[in-house]
Amino acid sequence: MIILVTGNNYLLMFVGWEGVGVCSYLLVSFWFTRIAANQSSLAAFLTNRVGDCLLTIGMFVILWSLGSLDYNVIFSIAPYTNENVITMIGICLLIGAMAKSSQTPLEFREGPTPVSALIHAATMVTAGVYLLIRSSPLIEYSTTVLLLCLWLGAITTVFSSLVGLFQQDIKKIIAYSTMSQLGMMVIAIGLSSYNIAIFHLINHAFYKGLLFLGAGAVIHAVVDNQDLRKYGGLMSFLPLTYTVILIASLSLVAFPFMTGFYSKDFILESAYGQYCFSSLDVYFIAVIGAIFTTLYSVKVLYLTFLANPNGPVNYYKNAHEGDIFLSLPLVILALFSIYFGYLTKDIFIGLGSGFFTDNSIFIHPMHEILIDTEFAVPSLFKLLPLIFTVLFSVLAIVYPEFIPSAISSFKLSNLGYYIFGFFNQRFLLEFFYNKFIVNTVLDIGGQTTKILDKGSIEWVGPYGMGVVLTTISKTVSNLSKGVVTDYALYILISICFYVSIYTFAPIFFDLVNSVIVSCVIVLIAIHNFIVSLSDV
Repeated sequence: MIILVTGNNYLLMFVGWEGVGVCSYLLVSFWFTRIAANQSSLAAFLTNRVGDCLLTIGMFVILWSLGSLDYNVIFSIAPYTNENVITMIGICLLIGAMAKSSQTPLEFREGPTPVSALIHAATMVTAGVYLLIRSSPLIEYSTTVLLLCLWLGAITTVFSSLVGLFQQDIKKIIAYSTMSQLGMMVIAIGLSSYNIAIFHLINHAFYKGLLFLGAGAVIHAVVDNQDLRKYGGLMSFLPLTYTVILIASLSLVAFPFMTGFYSKDFILESAYGQYCFSSLDVYFIAVIGAIFTTLYSVKVLYLTFLANPNGPVNYYKNAHEGDIFLSLPLVILALFSIYFGYLTKDIFIGLGSGFFTDNSIFIHPMHEILIDTEFAVPSLFKLLPLIFTVLFSVLAIVYPEFIPSAISSFKLSNLGYYIFGFFNQRFLLEFFYNKFIVNTVLDIGGQTTKILDKGSIEWVGPYGMGVVLTTISKTVSNLSKGVVTDYALYILISICFYVSIYTFAPIFFDLVNSVIVSCVIVLIAIHNFIVSLSDV
């Protein structure tokens, strides 16, 4: 991670990038007894390969067009470079970031909880967003790449928060929440608000790490069960864990004056403050994503701590808070989840802040929207996310508490069954991949194996040249009969052959050269004749 963040050129960054990908794979595959973890680690590794392939192509394009991989050189030349070349580079970098940062449709992540806290809250998944922010002096000159970032982030935010709402595994909900927040960061990048994106990235690390480790404390307390439907009534058994998860959830839904509020709400306001057709659309889409975020946050809190107990008796016999080594990180992260955003907001997004004066982040003066966001956005649109957050929080508690039959009857109906299945299975995206992409690739791979590997390559290699050489060697060995006169005949024939080659070879080569030269002259003459006809 340190190599990835501190490298001063794309090649060094790529070394850290690959190291992070390998660590992600190894940390998840370490749990070799869990089939889901193994499958997910392979899926994540393969999706990373897709992104790494495009990122490598992007680096080659940078080297070919700009002549260097050093950040300083590239960012100095970028303003004078053709926009199409920058667009091509930006799209390659964006696809690399999509695979690393789990953007739709390249999202596959899974891992045990301590690993998840590393993968989802630290540099591993956020590396893609970091790459785009670090490349801001380059992609700032391509409006196409910025527009792609804007819409990609919006789609990811809604898609992942909606899928997260229908999951039953406590960790999967938090993992999809991470994807949703990464989508928010990509929206900020698409708005050229890179300082807000990095601010949200840092804020997000605190409360998302807290959510994952809090989920880990819950899972530890209930004997390694992760199904929300078998929890309930844990508040009296795990008061500290309930408190820290409540703090993290409030920060996640951007409750006023929590850490997440200062960055997440500002991203939404910036989308409105750009006053473009796309950004206004993205504002409303992201607000819908924020509503779903509220719903699944309330779902986790309600089903785990507030609902009636639904698990076996031994869950509640064994339920206990962790020791100091498990509880202390939760308390530290909870403090950061409350205060960090307030204490550092002026450093990152304050007007006239000198924090990025070394040009590590570059925002083109034409794309600067901070003042419009701060002073020109109507108060209603600044308060709209908060209004929806509070409203849907109340609804999410009132429905299961006072009208549970309405939800149950809907889920048991045919329509509810299909809707629930559709969203629970990630919009059937994996089914689509397996049916139309994976099977097609496997079929093509089978054909190439049959025709190339078992066909021409084997014919040329082991079954072709091997058979020919074996036959020749057997024939030559059969010539050895132990008769001296035969050996004398072989020597005489070889001497005659050598002399004839030595004598006639120059004549033969001269003849071949003259034929080639004659053919070239004839072709030139035909070409000139055709050109003269066309002129006439």
